[in-house]
Amino acid sequence: MRTLCIIPARGGSKGIPGKNHKPLLGKPLIQYSIETALGIFPKEQICVSTDSPEIIEIATRLGVAPPFVRPAHLATDTSGSREVLLHALDYYNNECKIKNQPLFDSIVLLQATSPLRKPQDVINCMELYQSTDCDMVVSVCESPFNPYYNIFIENQSGFIRRSIESNYTRRQDCPQAYIINGSIYVINAEVLQKQAMHEMQRIAKMVQPWEMMIDLDTPEDWKELEFKMQSGFYNNLINAQ
Repeated sequence: MRTLCIIPARGGSKGIPGKNHKPLLGKPLIQYSIETALGIFPKEQICVSTDSPEIIEIATRLGVAPPFVRPAHLATDTSGSREVLLHALDYYNNECKIKNQPLFDSIVLLQATSPLRKPQDVINCMELYQSTDCDMVVSVCESPFNPYYNIFIENQSGFIRRSIESNYTRRQDCPQAYIINGSIYVINAEVLQKQAMHEMQRIAKMVQPWEMMIDLDTPEDWKELEFKMQSGFYNNLINAQ
C-alpha cells in the first residue's frame, strides 16, 4: 500500500479565529497532527494542505514544508473535503510520474481538530484497511443516541417521529449506532476519484472511546478541551492506547 497522508488546515475559521494554528497548551493545534504523522510516515508522504502563511511556517519548521499553497477556491467555508484531497493527490501523483515512482493508491486523512490521536490509532486503521475489502476505514465512537429509538425528525405536518421507523421499546435492543469522530480516515484513492466519501458503500469502522469525540467549533469548546488536557482527564485514555 502506497499511502499519502494529508493534513488539511485552512487559515480561516469563523467559530475560533486562526483555530488550526492557535496554541493549545503551548503548541499550535496543527502540530499535534503533524507529529502523529511523523511517527508513521516518511516526510515525503506527508502533505499539509493549507492557504495559511502561519501554518506553512509551522509545517516547514517541523520538516514537512508544503509543496504548494492551497488555491483560494478550495479554502472557503463551503469547500468540500473531497476536492481538497483530490487536489493534493493529483499534485503528488504528478510528481510521482515525473520521478518515475509508484502512484499513491490510498490516503490517510488526519484532521487538525483531533489532537489526541496517536500513531498507533492510525496504524490500527491502516491495518484494518489492508485486511478488509473496503473503500474506506473511519474512526467512530458508539453513539448514546439512536435513530431507531431517540433521534426524531419533523414530518410535513410539523410533528416529530423516529428518524427510522421501528417498534423498539428499549434502547439496548436497538442496533448499535455510531458517530464518525473525524479523527482518522483511510481512503481508497481510486474510489475517491469516482465518488464522494458519503456515497461510499463499503465503509469499515475503527471504534474509539467516547472521549475521542471532540468538537472544536466555539471558544467554549476550546477552553473545555484545554482544561481537560491540563487536568489529566485524558491521561488514562491515551496511555491505554
